[in-house]
This record gives sequence, structure tokens and C-alpha cells, in this order.
Amino acid sequence: MGIDLPLIWAVIILFSIMMYVIMDGFDLGIGLLYPFFKGKQERDVMMNTVAPVWDGNETWLVMGGAGLMAAFPLAYSVVLSACYLPLMLMLVGLIFRGVAFEFRFKAREHERHIWDKAFIGGSLAATFFQGVTLGAYIQGMPVVDRAYAGGPFDWISPFSMFTGLGLIVAYALLGSTWLIMKTEGTLQQHAYRITHKLVWALLAVIVAISIWTPLLDNSIAERWFSIPNLFWFAPVPLLVMASAFWLLRSVQQQRQALPFLMTLTLIFLGYSGLGISIWPNIIPPSISIWAASSPPQSQGFILVGALLIIPIILGYTVWAYYVFRGKLKHGEGYH
Repeated sequence: MGIDLPLIWAVIILFSIMMYVIMDGFDLGIGLLYPFFKGKQERDVMMNTVAPVWDGNETWLVMGGAGLMAAFPLAYSVVLSACYLPLMLMLVGLIFRGVAFEFRFKAREHERHIWDKAFIGGSLAATFFQGVTLGAYIQGMPVVDRAYAGGPFDWISPFSMFTGLGLIVAYALLGSTWLIMKTEGTLQQHAYRITHKLVWALLAVIVAISIWTPLLDNSIAERWFSIPNLFWFAPVPLLVMASAFWLLRSVQQQRQALPFLMTLTLIFLGYSGLGISIWPNIIPPSISIWAASSPPQSQGFILVGALLIIPIILGYTVWAYYVFRGKLKHGEGYH
């Protein structure tokens, strides 16, 4: 029995995207929360909590995109053709945010507000258009003769707009629980209050998407509610409710790290639910990972490199977070 290379590469890409969502999600969330923290000292501390690690977090986005191009070139070409505009706008947002990270600390006092706005706007654009792309992807992309057959604006729909707004809520919650874990004093207390509201907002988003998604395509509804798939899927909403309960409880008890860990659990469960909705298709609604894969020789060759580089990425990521662990106070930081 041969090695199922498309399956291995699907797992690698799913893992890379999940790592990006988790790790870049909270630093995008910091930018989304900036309007709720007006003081210069608070904003300095907020940015310093992520300044040492934010650029390394985006390594996983590069890993996922490069893996998709090499292992599933058909999916890469279709997704980029279908979502070229939102992906370009996402990258513009990431550029503005990255520039704002560095320039804000070096700007004169009267100019700092410009880079604060660039940081907020870049974070908002990057998050929203990531969510829009996700919504457009879940809806499905028409493929004829192994090429995208839709229009340049097919990504615009009520569902994709809603998923864009939903991802803003999810990343903001990641950012607020990160601040709970990394800060103290009045800033941390403000983060507790914001977190409590965001938990309920995210639960509303999860419920809405859970109802809306199976209505998009009969194949998704069949995958969710047919036997035995229903038994495999049933634990997900139960785990979501349990995680939300412990998240709210940990916020009420003013725990330090637990709110962030429970938010990560909620994000993972949402991610797994969306994965169940389309698996094993890599181009919804009908093109599987095996139909879209590159030749086995290509996948085997690049797998060697991936198996070498992934432990290195994980290693320096763990080391960076270990070095910059602990609470951050005003006047301390990377810059």
C-alpha cells in the first residue's frame, strides 16, 4: 500500500493555516482593539506584547500558500483567480500594519496618530478580507476544464461579508484574551470587560454560520446530517458550548492564561467544523484533494523539504515565545 501524499500534504496545509489563524489572529486582534484603548501608554504596551513575534507568526501563511501551490496547483490557481481582489486587499492591509509596527515607535509625538490609524486600518482590512475569502471558498468555486469559470466579483455575497465580520469578532477575542494574559492593571481590567462582550458576539457568529453553512449547498447538509457523519460531528457543538462556558467562567474569575487557551479551543473547533463541511474537497463543492494534486514525484520531493523546515519553524517559534514570556509593563518592550 503506497503513501497517500495528497492526504499528507492536505494535513500539512491545514496545520499551517491553523497555526497562522491562531498566531497572527491575536496580533491582528490587537490592532482591532486599538480604538477601545485611547491612552498612549496603553497602546504602547499593547503593541509591545506582540512586537517581538508578529512577523514570525506570518511564516505560517507563507508555508500554507507555498505548500498549496506546490502540492495542489489546481486549487492554488482556482482560489487565487476567484479571490484575487480580496487577497490583494488583505496583503495591502498586512503591509500597512507591518509598516505601522516599526514607524509608530519612531514617529514624532504629533505624527504617531497617523501610524495608529494605519495599524488599525491595516488590521481591519487584513482580517475582514481573510474572512471574506474564507466565505467565498466555503460557498464553492465553479471549475470548467481545470480553470476557474466564475466572475471577478463572485466572492461578494451576503455569506462572505458575514464571515468577514465574524472573523473580526474572532480575532478581536483572541487579541483581548492575549492582553489579559500579557498585561496587568487597568489595561487588563479593560480587556476583561471587552472579552466578556466578545465571547457572546462570537457565539452568535458561530450559531449563525452553523445554520447558514448547510443551507449553502445540499452536499454540505448531507455531510453534516447523514449517518454516521452526524455522530462524528455531534461532539463539535457540545465542545463549543463547554468551551464557551469555561471561557466565560475564567473571565469572571479573572484567570490569567485560561481565557486565551479557551479562545484557542473555540477557534480550533470552528476551524474543524468548517473542515468537516468541505472534506475531502479542496475546491468546493466537488474537486477532491486527489483530483487537484500535483504529480507524486513533485509532492514527494517537496515533502522532504517540508519535513526539514517545519521542525525549524516550530523550534524558533517556541523559543521566541519562551524568551518573551511573562507580563509586560509600560516602558518595557522589544523596541
